Parts: sequence; structure tokens; C-alpha cells
Amino acid sequence: MTRVVAIIQARMGSQRLPGKVLEDIQGKPMLQRVIERAAGSTGISRTVIATTTADGDEPIAAFGVEKGLPVVRGHPSDVLDRYMQAAREHQAEVVVRLTADCPLLDPDVIDKVIKALLEADPPVDLALNRIPGDRTYPIGLDVEVCTYAALQRAWEEAQETYQREHVLPFLYEEPGRFRVLHVRHPVDYGDLRWTVDTPQDLAFVRAVFEHFAPDETFSWEDVLAFVEAHPEVAALNADVKHKGYRNVDSRGMGKQA
Repeated sequence: MTRVVAIIQARMGSQRLPGKVLEDIQGKPMLQRVIERAAGSTGISRTVIATTTADGDEPIAAFGVEKGLPVVRGHPSDVLDRYMQAAREHQAEVVVRLTADCPLLDPDVIDKVIKALLEADPPVDLALNRIPGDRTYPIGLDVEVCTYAALQRAWEEAQETYQREHVLPFLYEEPGRFRVLHVRHPVDYGDLRWTVDTPQDLAFVRAVFEHFAPDETFSWEDVLAFVEAHPEVAALNADVKHKGYRNVDSRGMGKQA
């Protein structure tokens, strides 16, 4: 079987909501919510947390140890390098990129994108369910799946700051550079915001989990039905502007020595 390694990037130093990945959501840290949702995937062989070597990220590393998950620590802003080191250390043949600020991610969506890459004929280097400017799944259900070879080439060749910080733009931004498969939903829900980057986002996600408690296995379609029936919940973070993939952390960048 193909070894599929999910790598969850996580750090405490968010600009708009510091420490967000360990914020409480219905009794559990957000990172734990992400891990548990991803655990429902049947296509993932191993899950790894990729955080930084910064002292401020020690709580994330300690959390991973507590939960029995492998943790790889690397450069604070060269996230592509972090992914490469994690993929290499855990013998990945296929890499699934997930982020620790998406506690509503859906295991069926993860599996759908993994399957799209593994079964593509002709083969592809990258399958993903969103491309900047072309998104049909809600923000917060993002899944990017690439081959180890494609990740390694990006790691070797990507030079721009945003390409290093956002991991996979080098694979999808230039048509023809790689073989890319975009997994779309037949109905466009790309304007819905289910990720956590601000206090308003956190309030939205907490409201969702509170509504479904104690059930923790609700699907993204269940969330959709809930927010459509309760516009006041959707309004909690409706005014938050989503950052583009070329936005970078102004606090510094560079390849790890």
C-alpha cells in the first residue's frame, strides 16, 4: 500500500489570534479537534505534527508527545522545509497537507482528495480541493495531496518567500509545471468561512461544536445545514477577510541553515 503521511502544520505565533491552535473548543484544544477529525480518514497511514523550533512552540511539541503523535520541529517560517523534513523522516510516498486552524475539516473530503491523486490516470503530482480564486468547498476544508517527488522538487526549487511559507504554491501557480488535479464540489460553497484566524472565527467554530455536542463525528454537510438554518451563526465571522496565498508573515523569513 502507498504510504500516505498527513502533516499538520501548527504554531503558536498567529498574527491575528496568537495561540489559536491550542484554544479550547468544547472542552478540547483546537489542534486535538483537527487530529481527531483527520483520524476519521481511511486513506492516511500516519499523522505528524510539524511545528517550529521556537521556544514559544514548545506547548505544541509537548501536546504531540502527550497524545502519542510524532512531532517534527523546524524553521519558523520556511514551512516547506518543515514539510520536507517531516515527509523524509516518516518515509512518505504521498503527503497530505493539513493545517491546525481547520477544526471542521472532513475525513471524507480528505479521502476524496487522496483517492483522486492515487487513482488519477494519467498520474498527477498534486490533487487539491481549492486553488486561489477557484474554490468550491468552504474555507477550512482545504486538503492538498502531493507526491513525495513533487514536494522534494518544490523544496529544491522554490525561491519566493510565499512559496516557502505556504508550502505548495510552487506546484500549482504556474500551469504546466506540474500535473495538477483540482477536486471540485458540484455546488459552489467557496464563500463560506470555516477556518480559524480571528476571534470571530473562533466564536463561529465554538458555536458549531456546541450545537452538535456531544456528537463529534458530524459531517461538513451537517455543518452546512446548520449554518444555513442559523444565519446568525454564519454572521459571527462573515466580515473577516481571508488572507491570500501570497501574504507572508512580516516577522521574517529565510531558509533554515
